[in-house]
Amino acid sequence: MAETIDLAPAKPVWARLFKAGGRLVKGMLGGKKPVLIIPVIILTTVVISGITAPLISPHHPTRGNLRDRLLPPVWGGEQTTQKLVVEGRVQIGSGHKQITLEDARVLKEDAVVGGNVEVVIRLGGSTKYLLGTDHLGRDILTRLIYGARISLIMAALTLLVGGTIGVTLGLVAGFYGGLIDELIMRLVDIILALPIILIALVLVVSLGSSFELIIVIMAIAIWPLFSRVTRGEVLRVKDMGYVDLARVAGASTLRLMFVHILPGVSNSVIVVATLLVGVVILLEAALSFLGAGVPPPTPAWGSMLSEGRDRIAVAWWISALPGFAIFLTVLSLNLFGDWLRDALDPRLRHLE
Repeated sequence: MAETIDLAPAKPVWARLFKAGGRLVKGMLGGKKPVLIIPVIILTTVVISGITAPLISPHHPTRGNLRDRLLPPVWGGEQTTQKLVVEGRVQIGSGHKQITLEDARVLKEDAVVGGNVEVVIRLGGSTKYLLGTDHLGRDILTRLIYGARISLIMAALTLLVGGTIGVTLGLVAGFYGGLIDELIMRLVDIILALPIILIALVLVVSLGSSFELIIVIMAIAIWPLFSRVTRGEVLRVKDMGYVDLARVAGASTLRLMFVHILPGVSNSVIVVATLLVGVVILLEAALSFLGAGVPPPTPAWGSMLSEGRDRIAVAWWISALPGFAIFLTVLSLNLFGDWLRDALDPRLRHLE
């Protein structure tokens, strides 16, 4: 019996994504994968917050009030301590343990020398700053919202630049093979072996920190991943029947690569791009944490982590809340990417 060859070209990417989106909604509403609704809600919240940051932010992202510095989140209570009442001036070196009688009677009318007075050393949270403030009196919630905007913009630009380079080189390597394939794949191995964090620090010290430089550094870090995946898929697709028919019909090399082969590998490219969004966010946060990321005072989740690392004992929320935002976003992207891989691959879908 002759082997049956599928000569039908792949459906357009938008059609496959629309169908996958329909399965996503049906699966969540029908209870097939109820856990998926949580990452979808988280990602939707992050995207909407980033897009509408100037409209929904309660305060300015870079301006603060020193009178409101280090305020805890709204659920945090006041922090008090007992101070010994003394007459006259407070002794040098004991200011944190003693209070003058005059000051004590402002807080407690019947205060006497030798007694103790309860003094508020840090105010409690308020609805004005729902997630508290940092050491400069800036609103944490506002900076988290604007930080989401920065992360989304950097992820989109990085994927656009790195994905374009990686997919193009992967197409060329898989289509031509031979020496060209060998050269491109060895270049991929070299890039993957480079300590990208160390290189980023050297470049920032040499050229200065800038938004454009960080995009270039992260694009260099991710394009090899696109190239490897694209090359492997091209090796599989280029020998299919519909590609052979297009070649026999006289299609040019560029038409074969970008019109006939690229749609056939787009499933894998989309899944890789989805998973790499989390990698880009983590890389940007790491660079910002080390001082090689987005230059201050622009709010970024990584720089917020760095600003609060020396104050964890007294103001844990400055670092903990941005770290929690990074954790939830990256975890949601990974879960969504796993679902997208299953939804776009018919072989995996038939196993459900």
